[in-house]
Amino acid sequence: MQLSEQEETTSHERFMRAALDEARLAAQMGEVPIGAVLVREGEIIARAHNVRERDDDPSSHAEFSAIMAASRKLGRWRLSDCIVYVTLEPCLMCAGLMINARIGACIYGAPDPKGGALGSLYAVNDDARLNHRFAVIPGVLEDECAGVLKSFFATMRASRKAAMRAEAPAAPVQEGAPTDAAPEALRDAAGALPADAGAAGDAADAYELAERVHLEKRDRDRIRTTGVPRAVRAAMPPAASPSFVLAIDSFKGSAASDQVERWFEEGVRRACPSARVECVLLADGGEGTVAAASRALDGTMRAVAVSDPFGRVIEAEYLLTHDGEAIIEASAAAGVEFSGCTHDEALRASSYGVGELVRDAVCAGASRIYVGLGGSATSDGGTGLLSALGARVLDARGREVPPGLEGLAHVASVDLAPAVEALGKTELIALVDVENPLVGKRGAVRVFGPQKGLADLPTPRGDCATLFDQLDRDMISYASKLDDARAACAGTGRQEGERRFRTVSGVPGAGAAGGLGAALLACGAKLVSGAEALLDLLDFDELLADADVVVTGEGRIDEQTAAGKGPAIVARRAARAGKPVVAVAGGRSMNLDAVYRAGVDAVLPVLRAPMPLDRALSAEETRRNLVCAGETVARMLSMRRLR
Repeated sequence: MQLSEQEETTSHERFMRAALDEARLAAQMGEVPIGAVLVREGEIIARAHNVRERDDDPSSHAEFSAIMAASRKLGRWRLSDCIVYVTLEPCLMCAGLMINARIGACIYGAPDPKGGALGSLYAVNDDARLNHRFAVIPGVLEDECAGVLKSFFATMRASRKAAMRAEAPAAPVQEGAPTDAAPEALRDAAGALPADAGAAGDAADAYELAERVHLEKRDRDRIRTTGVPRAVRAAMPPAASPSFVLAIDSFKGSAASDQVERWFEEGVRRACPSARVECVLLADGGEGTVAAASRALDGTMRAVAVSDPFGRVIEAEYLLTHDGEAIIEASAAAGVEFSGCTHDEALRASSYGVGELVRDAVCAGASRIYVGLGGSATSDGGTGLLSALGARVLDARGREVPPGLEGLAHVASVDLAPAVEALGKTELIALVDVENPLVGKRGAVRVFGPQKGLADLPTPRGDCATLFDQLDRDMISYASKLDDARAACAGTGRQEGERRFRTVSGVPGAGAAGGLGAALLACGAKLVSGAEALLDLLDFDELLADADVVVTGEGRIDEQTAAGKGPAIVARRAARAGKPVVAVAGGRSMNLDAVYRAGVDAVLPVLRAPMPLDRALSAEETRRNLVCAGETVARMLSMRRLR
């Protein structure tokens, strides 16, 4: 539906006000108040404000950070369906990023005649030589956007003058008497201030001015250690400010790990602006695994056309490193987001697309492939993956069995030889986030099936009272066929030393991703804790040394959290280091004894007030809840209740 001009103006103003909220947050932190949001299909998907001073990062402009956050959330660099709203006209750097990201449009508030790159000083968007041009709408809430800047610098000037008066001698100084002159940095800062800085026309001077108006470059205690070499960090004198290590998993359906941590940090800084905060992008084999690995490994994202759980062609990406390692998320091709989680879809969902990603990585020359098994919509025992790799999963008539969990009832034989041959010498490592076996009370069907939409219905088949009984029996039979196929491939040279089990059905982690763990085991893979592997990669234990408190969590904390999930792994490591652990969650189960035994000291549900579920799961509401949670934990720490 086409919006009227009035409706369009109202929409632009609404999103610009959200950007102004970000700008005001920057001002509260002593940063130049510039804010930005990214909008896709009428919803804000990323927001950020200027944090250049805090991070010592020249690229930490509001719109730059928001674009990066949106790319991580969407899992792609092309943002042609996104609109940037920013309170100040972008500079050359940010305008260049918009071109490279193929942004659909940029809407800004105040112009920047001394540095604006979208019409004021430069007009890069009008350069026909560039390979992308986007729409630009200037002047939305221009007065308000300029006013925030002007007010900020007026306050800065007043503070500097007051500081100068406080430092000045109270009476004439007698010759030879000691004096308490203002620090040199303070005198330089006060003397350098222009008479009317901060107006929209002087906005280009904002970043330079921000450095000069501080009494010193920053308070000694206000140190953010992220990105500082550990050798340098070890030599730093102890700071009085509290130190937080954040290692929070994604809140599925609401926010990725990096967003959750950023919003929680906002709340921490409300209560303690000088806090030291170390953010660790947590992943355990599910959503965010590739993003976490890409922070520590050099490589490129490789896009592949694959099948989703229901055979629809989609584009999925994985990380291929320069050292020949591939990191794949099963959820990229078979994630729960592709399913409506109905009973019928849970029966039909296939892991075929995951096998296509593995096959592509082999063809691309990967010598080692990590497959993260989390967040899948499938319960097919990995039959789809095996078929994509060339294995033959056949019924009694020699035909391919139907896809999905419903096909397991028809499996009469499994031939792994073609898949083993296709994999060659490639090493397979499955990153699991649970310790559940393939079958039984803790197996894939009974534990994870309901999460994917399976209903335990009565069944007239045989002596099985319910559908879960029958499906688990089908899974047991399928596991037996996998064991036979594995034995038939003995002597092929594929990781024989790793096969120290009699049957795939009972191996911890074999039930991960609806049985994908068992299928990969049958192909010679190792099963390892995804969270452990990634935390090792990020040198997590070293980060704990100076922490006053460790904060972890996920969308819902229950008994499954203690069964190999990322927050439990974080808690165990922190407990070994003697650090208190708080876990934040959107919701929790009644009994969390296993979670507390894992090392968590307290679980903090973040919901601020009763509200409908769809509202509680929205990114905007999740942000508010996490900001409040961060403030709460910081204030508790200041009361020494966690020490």
